[in-house]
Amino acid sequence: MPLLRPPLHRVCALGRPPVRALMNLRELVSALNDFASPALAESWDNVGLLVEPSPPHTVNTLFLTNDLTEEVMEEAVQKKADLVLSYHPPIFAPLKRVTWKTWKERLVVRALENRIGIYSPHTAYDAIPHGVNNWLTKGLGTCTSVPLHPSTAPSSPAEGTHRVEFCADAEHLDAVLSKIKDIPEISCLTTLPVRVEGEEQTRVSLNCSQKALLEVVALLSQNSLLYHKTEILLLQKPLLPHTGMGRLCTLSEPLSLSDTVERIKGHLGLPHVRLALGAGRTLESPVKKVALCAGSGSSVLKGTEADLYLTGEMSHHDVLDAVANGISVILCEHSNTERGFLSELREALTIHLQNKINIIVSEKDRDPLQVA
Repeated sequence: MPLLRPPLHRVCALGRPPVRALMNLRELVSALNDFASPALAESWDNVGLLVEPSPPHTVNTLFLTNDLTEEVMEEAVQKKADLVLSYHPPIFAPLKRVTWKTWKERLVVRALENRIGIYSPHTAYDAIPHGVNNWLTKGLGTCTSVPLHPSTAPSSPAEGTHRVEFCADAEHLDAVLSKIKDIPEISCLTTLPVRVEGEEQTRVSLNCSQKALLEVVALLSQNSLLYHKTEILLLQKPLLPHTGMGRLCTLSEPLSLSDTVERIKGHLGLPHVRLALGAGRTLESPVKKVALCAGSGSSVLKGTEADLYLTGEMSHHDVLDAVANGISVILCEHSNTERGFLSELREALTIHLQNKINIIVSEKDRDPLQVA
């Protein structure tokens, strides 16, 4: 009787980790930009691919960190990272040289020597619905939230800041159109036959920039008939749902301030936070509305009506202003309100990138401040 052998090849196949496909750097950057468009970042920010090794560059391991310090860079090198995704951009102020003199210059040198790219999303991740601020709201429990400063669709309208519409009769139409076409930054110029007060006229519509608007108005004002029939519309970009800076959260049930503090500490894994009591408030005062912003929230939170401000850091005088208005303030240190998002980001990117590459989170990354 022949000896029956178990299908060893199948057992081995089941025992092996899943085989991951590699990604070209530019393909990966495109996918990261789809996950959170750099157009959503603040205008002052420096986001996207900051350091690129000479192509072609293949990525097998994506390394996530909140801050790219020299210690974290050494960890990335040891773990054979091909691309570092650093939430904060390590290159912010322009570099005039790349030497071994300053720590940020050394980061660039080490990255290029070890063929490691550097990508930073920063405030694009603050704005997106599945980003840092959304993660921070989860520390409050069940609540509804809306952006404090909603984002607008970056590509709509496609051209121009204003629309100008006016009617002209056949006598003036050709001359006016000829002059308008000579004005730079005019787009979407259309004409439509219309009847106005029983007369055949042409309705002219165009989009233009703020600068071009001044020239169009000056041209039309030379003819009082045209000028009095002119309408100027401001082209406002539509708001993107659930997208923008900061969040205003309404809790499903009010919590005492002391319970809110404990929830935040648990969510962020912190033994201590800094607390300023609003004027007339106590630890037992109810909290129903919370305005929050990961990182440094002064400019985003300022002027918002809420029971509590939650952020990483605020200036001394902004805290005084909030307290005077009866708003309590919780400060957790800047990066402590951001870093915990990386674990959630790892899971989200694994799905978004279809498990094609290995994604790891830094173990050395930490806030530079501690309670002594």
